[in-house]
Amino acid sequence: MPDSYAPVLTVDLGAIAANYRLLCGRMSPGACGVAIKADGYGLGAAMIAPHLRRAGCDHFFVATVDEGLALRPLLPGARIYLMNGLPPGSERDVQGHELIPILNSMDEIERWRSATRSAAIRPAGLQFDTGLNRLGLAHADMLRLVANPHLLDGLDIGLVMSHLACADDPEHPQNRAQLRRFREIADSLRLPPRRAGGPGGGKGALLSLAASSSIFLGPEYHFDLARPGAALYGINPTMGAANPLRQAVRLQAKILQLREVDLNMSVGYGASHQFRGPSVLATIGVGYADGIFRSLGNRGSVFVAGQRAPIVGRVSMDLITIDVGHLPAASLKPGMSVDIIGPGGIGPGGIDPGGIGGQTVDDIARDAGTIGYEILTNLGSRFQRRYVGAGG
Repeated sequence: MPDSYAPVLTVDLGAIAANYRLLCGRMSPGACGVAIKADGYGLGAAMIAPHLRRAGCDHFFVATVDEGLALRPLLPGARIYLMNGLPPGSERDVQGHELIPILNSMDEIERWRSATRSAAIRPAGLQFDTGLNRLGLAHADMLRLVANPHLLDGLDIGLVMSHLACADDPEHPQNRAQLRRFREIADSLRLPPRRAGGPGGGKGALLSLAASSSIFLGPEYHFDLARPGAALYGINPTMGAANPLRQAVRLQAKILQLREVDLNMSVGYGASHQFRGPSVLATIGVGYADGIFRSLGNRGSVFVAGQRAPIVGRVSMDLITIDVGHLPAASLKPGMSVDIIGPGGIGPGGIDPGGIGGQTVDDIARDAGTIGYEILTNLGSRFQRRYVGAGG
């Protein structure tokens, strides 16, 4: 029997598809893949990926082999790239399920060549580090490949990529420095081009530098293929500017109890909030076990009937408390829903951006002292999940 007090996470597939189309338009004549790692940024890759496939996406980026294996049955014929590289011992699964490893080291290149020696088509991508200093082939590795291109013999290098460190800050000089290094790598390797929508076999490589924010840095960063993630799900890719994307998430929880409080009474662990006069508390059935960050205690807020209500006291594992003393008593009752994330109402076509009240993923991330990526990927497993807008 469903728990009537369980919080509800609504994911608008139509909004995600609309965001994908907007990003494709920004990338034209280049193409867009999608980053679907971390279970579609916590929102359900098994629901999102096929919807984006129907919207025309051919390129899907995941982090791990397990993520790629889970998606392969849902995405026949699509290209699924493993950005974390080729773990030792995974070669047979990667080859057998037609996954494309992004090779990040000379060791991975050699292991993939050895493992696929008898295969007719041996697809792979190469990632070069241009300044992020995370994964990727180093400058010395690039020089080795240029001096001895036979190190790639037999491999169908279909993608050459790097990743920007500061794309969310358009004025940061690191962006142009990495762009310059990536161009130098592409020119030095002298791999023939390939169309993003072209066949999987044959020679040639797509060049990919842009993710979500870097799509908005301008055409010189676009190259052949972008791989947006956060922007698909409504996170603002343009720091300090209006968000051009649709909100794709609404998170609601239920009021479990209402309680009158008075002067000098406190609430929650540590008595971290004391009341300066009479008020009303509502206890909400959601907490840090569900991804509501503990740092939101005494800082964040929710929306009740379109009106902001501050979180008071500490966030606990399963509960938060909000001050609703400023709201009409007749509008409050146990069992009613409050919005934690969401711009308003939900209509037949998905989340209604013109709904009353609400806050975005970026708003709640700001109050929590983090970023929207972390908010989405921490959403817990106890939510009742709803998917709307599948026709959009």
